[in-house]
Amino acid sequence: MESAKEKVKPIIVDAKLIARRQLTADVFEMVLESSAPFLFAPGQFISVLIPGAGPGGRDLRRAYSIASSPELMPTKNIFELCVKLVDGGPGTNYLNQVKIGESIKGHVPFGDFVYKTKGPRHVIFIATGTGIAPFRSMLLSKVYAENMPLTTKLLFGARDTNDLLYIDELSPLLSTDFVQTLSRPTTEWPGFKGRVTDWLRENSLSLDWKHTEFYLCGNGAMIDEVKQILTQHEVEKSHIHQEVYYKPKAGETHASQ
Repeated sequence: MESAKEKVKPIIVDAKLIARRQLTADVFEMVLESSAPFLFAPGQFISVLIPGAGPGGRDLRRAYSIASSPELMPTKNIFELCVKLVDGGPGTNYLNQVKIGESIKGHVPFGDFVYKTKGPRHVIFIATGTGIAPFRSMLLSKVYAENMPLTTKLLFGARDTNDLLYIDELSPLLSTDFVQTLSRPTTEWPGFKGRVTDWLRENSLSLDWKHTEFYLCGNGAMIDEVKQILTQHEVEKSHIHQEVYYKPKAGETHASQ
């Protein structure tokens, strides 16, 4: 297993779809068996080749965070992706049409958004939508287990209960306080009502801002707003790690994601 500072040269792999699970109405999980084992750090991504989807019939490449623990790779050559189906999105629509037994091609691994925390510090993972994928990889990894922070909080924002991901799997983790926030909840929702940024503001007095590292992944508008809050609380830039999945168009907010 590579450390956060080590660099592994990307390789090209063929990956056969061996299982698929529908997580929500528009999010699905792909379980893929790689033609060759590869090393990756939890949080890194695969650059999937989308054949013939570019201008003039050229191939495209789209990035998808690996949602599974790196330890699945050397034992079974298996990795998992968490994919949101987007209208008109060439990458997600291509992956949505892949059938069991068919293969995709990709370059792997890429990315510097990896688990880096060491020493006596707290960690808060903040995600919207499929931005939870790299955090699932981190929380299930050996790297995280061997570098456990003082406390871990996973703050996950969604519109309603139909958009929640990996709740049954990640909620039982003893090392993690898994907080779900809903921007459009029903009146029966017992949890926090609002966005992840609302939760941060309402709980600001209970957080140890100085000794916490923040990992942000998902909607770009959410990440920008969270970073404003962190700046207000004088969180050092070196303690903020981010991976932007999506930059909203004018007039959109991260509540819609």
